[in-house]
Amino acid sequence: MEIYNPKEWFKSVFYIHKSDTLRKLYPYLFLAAGFSAGVAYLELEYFNLSEKSWVKNVTVVHNLLGFALSLLLVFRTNTAYDRWWEARKQWGMLTNVSRNLALKLNGLLKDDDKAARHFFRKAIPMYAQSLFAFLRSDYTTFMLDENEHPELGEAFSQKKHGPNQVASLIFKKANMLYKEGKISGEQLLTINTEIADFTNICGACERIKNTPIPLSYSAFLKKFIVVYVATLPIGYVFSLGYFVILAVPFIFYVLASLEVIAEAIEDPFGTDSDDLPIDKIAENIKKHTHEVLKP
Repeated sequence: MEIYNPKEWFKSVFYIHKSDTLRKLYPYLFLAAGFSAGVAYLELEYFNLSEKSWVKNVTVVHNLLGFALSLLLVFRTNTAYDRWWEARKQWGMLTNVSRNLALKLNGLLKDDDKAARHFFRKAIPMYAQSLFAFLRSDYTTFMLDENEHPELGEAFSQKKHGPNQVASLIFKKANMLYKEGKISGEQLLTINTEIADFTNICGACERIKNTPIPLSYSAFLKKFIVVYVATLPIGYVFSLGYFVILAVPFIFYVLASLEVIAEAIEDPFGTDSDDLPIDKIAENIKKHTHEVLKP
């Protein structure tokens, strides 16, 4: 994730970053320009169509469909950003839960209980680290996929749920402290809230990771954009002439960029520059836990 100053217009306009949509779309932009040139040549030079031709009225259809397309794109980008922001809130909650658990255990455990302090000093940040690795793995991506994935090997089906294993160890240790009389039942219930929150956060992140936008919606939107742009030069060539060679690729760039941006941010746990820095958040959780739970 790149931290930047949103008030710097010059840098935002002229800086081409790694995730810029122009890098991903430039082959299709050349294709759109070539297609537009071919349509313009056929209509103006080969068929010699005049402005009175019925083909010019195709623009009326574009005006009607443009509103529907804009609504679909707004819904698409809003949905993708909601997923990104929800993921950020979950990892912010994980940071707070880890801090609260460390603070409570620091107050409950005696200073001379080195073994328990050392355990939780390692286990609490280990949950964030295991969740980070879990969300970056293919295992999480294909958890709900109805298709088999033999290319991932037997380890895919036999792999254990890392965050669950860590949460289980934390709860077992807390329960052991209760049985040994080092913490009371009320104190166990107090820290049990944070332990349960670990699993709730993990489940929310899994929901975001392995439940993408429905394929039918995504496929329909892509088809809609392609058909809409492909038919633009047919009607607008009479008013724009050969300028459609530049106008149509630009329109395609704007519409397709919104879809590409939505695709990039709807999976916030990846490694793109716009994805969440969950590795950095996990490191901060480790740092803060060590500051509180001193051995």
